[in-house]
Amino acid sequence: MRIKLVVAYDGTDFCGWAPQLGLRTVQGTLTEAVRRVSGEENEILGASRTDSGAHALGQVCHFDTASTMPPVKWASVLNRLLPCDVSVARSSWVSDDFHSRFSAADRHYRYRILEKRNDPMRSRYVHVYDRSLDVSLMKQAATSLIGNHDFLAFTEELDDSVLNTRRTLFKADVKRVRDEVWVDVVGTAFLRGMMRRIAGALLEVGRGKRPVEEVSRLLTLQGQGELQWPVVLPASGLCLMAVRYGRYPRDNRTASEE
Repeated sequence: MRIKLVVAYDGTDFCGWAPQLGLRTVQGTLTEAVRRVSGEENEILGASRTDSGAHALGQVCHFDTASTMPPVKWASVLNRLLPCDVSVARSSWVSDDFHSRFSAADRHYRYRILEKRNDPMRSRYVHVYDRSLDVSLMKQAATSLIGNHDFLAFTEELDDSVLNTRRTLFKADVKRVRDEVWVDVVGTAFLRGMMRRIAGALLEVGRGKRPVEEVSRLLTLQGQGELQWPVVLPASGLCLMAVRYGRYPRDNRTASEE
């Protein structure tokens, strides 16, 4: 049967989600824990390939198993084996046509910017910028990102297999929460580095280093060629908050962006 996991992790000491030879990754850590429970060589597939150092509260993944253990028990059993920086929030049975990546309706990312000197209790989860930002300008710039656009200028190090850089965003919002500025973005799918460069562009606007209108121009072929691309902010401030699925999720990769 196919098991779906909702996973949270502190990504600081992981080299990202995807497995890398000889390096500690979230997917590799989960795979080893599942193998120890089932005795099987399982392939665990995730909804998002978070960067090295990025975090998650609602990463979703799935695997197939011949184990007869009740699906809801996988969470508690795996948590006894997993290290302290990764945890399974819940586990459940899903149909065989469910795919954690290709069945996803949208993904919600949050980037946190701290507007004060470094706070040791939060330094692993924020980007420290110890000056005040103009949130109203950042919000104005963020609205231009909503919709279907070519986000080439908001990516980094794309491999040759990525032929389509158009993505659809449903929400792009900026708000101040006490001494932090939160950038919340919801979209169908994200390119490598896309969320961190979006946050970088909005930070540049907020600190007065980039005009608001340049953010929308970066979504055009002319802007991508003429303007300096935004900075890529560190992964520490990035968190995958949630992955949402429809009422009857199924593998829809032929109809959606990959």
